[in-house]
Order: sequence, then structure tokens, then C-alpha cells
Amino acid sequence: MRAALYLFIGLSFALYPALRPYSDEVGSAGADAFASSSWVLAHTFAMLGFIALGLAVLYGGRRSDPAVVTTWIGVGLVLPYYGAETFALHALGVDAAANSNPGLIDLADPIRYSIVQSTMFALGLVSIAVGLVLFALRNRYAMVLAAGFVLFLPQFYTPPAVRIAHGILIAVGAIIAARAVAGSSVRPAQPISTITGA
Repeated sequence: MRAALYLFIGLSFALYPALRPYSDEVGSAGADAFASSSWVLAHTFAMLGFIALGLAVLYGGRRSDPAVVTTWIGVGLVLPYYGAETFALHALGVDAAANSNPGLIDLADPIRYSIVQSTMFALGLVSIAVGLVLFALRNRYAMVLAAGFVLFLPQFYTPPAVRIAHGILIAVGAIIAARAVAGSSVRPAQPISTITGA
């Protein structure tokens, strides 16, 4: 189960930047990007990936672990932003394209960047990064995955090629984690005499 979760995390965060349409996100080009079904699909993969990430950390610890609590707080803060990014901007783009009114895309900035949602989003990504670092300190197989989420906020300020490479980094980290937990689940149990030292 945990290995499958990690593989899903890797797939989700690799597909998110790869499928996402890129444009200057203003005027007609922005409307077409937001209206694209790829916009919804890419961001939906991101949302599902964050949920899977929270579950993977939960299954790797206890509910009271700081890593689990911090990661889930982050997921809870991030998902409302992604919901608006996915569905509100898509509706805006569809309406702007259908009615030849690219000026509607000017509403994208207030949807994205007003103080409350921007603060929640940033705090959420920082919380996820802290949670993953705490998790990786106890589970070394998650170090590359944790590095991917430490870099999650900065990668938004990079060109599309770097964002796609960042998605691949998370996928590599998730595959490493999946292999580690799969290997631990099939490792034969030690004899009782070995465990007790008898």
C-alpha cells in the first residue's frame, strides 16, 4: 500500500508540470491556457498528489508525530488554493474564450494573489516542506522526496523546463521511497532467537 502511494505521488507530481499549459497568462493566450482541459487535469493531479503525500507520511508514522501533523496542516492550507487555481481560473478562461472577452483574465490575479490565499498557500508549502524534512530525518529513504518539496515554492519562479525537471525530481524521490518500503515489507522476519539475543 505504501509503495503504491509513493508511486502515485511520483506520477502525480511528474504529470502536473508536464501537462500544465504554459503561457504569459494574460489576454487571449491566458484564456486559452485556463480554458484547456489540460489545465484542470494537471492541477487535479497536483491535488491528488498532495493527499497521497499526506497519507504516505501518516502510514510511515503515528498521527501525533510532528512530521504527520505538520504535513497535514500544509496539505489543508494548500488544497483550497489549488481548488481556486484549478476550477475558478478554468471557468474564467472558458467564459473569456467563449465570449471573446480576454479582459476577464485580469481577474486571475485577485483570485490567486490576494493576501489571505497567498499567505495560506505559502504557509502550506512551507509546512509540507518542514513535515517532509522531519519525516526524512527518521526515514532516510525519503530524503530526495523531501528535497523536492523543500524546492516546491521556489520552483514556481522558474521557467517551464525547470518546473518539469522539478516534477521529475519528486518522481525520482518517490520511486526511491517506494522501493525502500517495498523492500522492507518483503524482508524475511528475523528468528526470535536473533531478535531477543538468546
